[in-house]
Amino acid sequence: MEVEMVREALNESAMNATLRGSYWRVSVFQSITSTQTELIAKENLQHGDVYVTEFQSAGRGRLDRTFEAAESSALLFSIYLEPKRSKLEWSAIPLLTGLSLVNALKSLDAKVATNLKWPNDLLIGDKKLAGILVEARDNGVIVGIGLNVTMNKSELPVPTATSLALENFAELNRNVILSEILKNFALTIGLWESGSSIAIEQYRQVSSTLGKEVEVHLPSGEILNSRAMGINEMGELQLASGARVNVGDVIHLR
Repeated sequence: MEVEMVREALNESAMNATLRGSYWRVSVFQSITSTQTELIAKENLQHGDVYVTEFQSAGRGRLDRTFEAAESSALLFSIYLEPKRSKLEWSAIPLLTGLSLVNALKSLDAKVATNLKWPNDLLIGDKKLAGILVEARDNGVIVGIGLNVTMNKSELPVPTATSLALENFAELNRNVILSEILKNFALTIGLWESGSSIAIEQYRQVSSTLGKEVEVHLPSGEILNSRAMGINEMGELQLASGARVNVGDVIHLR
């Protein structure tokens, strides 16, 4: 028998108070089609705008996939950034986003270890905890994140997923978690914008893809089989075959 989860409501004023002094501005919605879609359509979009919702009626994932979550069971949000680096280097942003999630969750509960599957899946062990969607706009990027927080087993989108609650994570208040993610995101992006390679090196240290035999599905339909050997400063996955991949789905082969 599943235990009913306690689900704290999102609190816009509390989060903005916690983030006072930063460039983040959080807007909370009870229901929205998709935080990604609605933020893209926002007039006078500004660096640091954040949309977060209790429920998405048309949630979006990578490669035009859908993303579904029961009301208040997940942290569903999108942020807008105008990175201070060349657009040619923005391909690293999905990886930096994943690293920000790892660091934020570690600061809230160091006992629950997370890792990153290239390019943008947050895992606990080999189970998916969160997904990331990054879309470039004229002057910036919209970063969408879906993090499973209080989902029980019957609410998981697929059997290979998990949630913070199912992993006995110490903090399940989404207001606290989102504030911590945004703080870590600002720090990570700031490091990267300064020209430092530290953030990408930190990503490599928590990558579950490096060193593994992988099957990479490219958007063209081509499939590459090789060993994942490296991740460069552009965020590209480097394979033993010599191929460099900047977009695709990766399967870890056992």
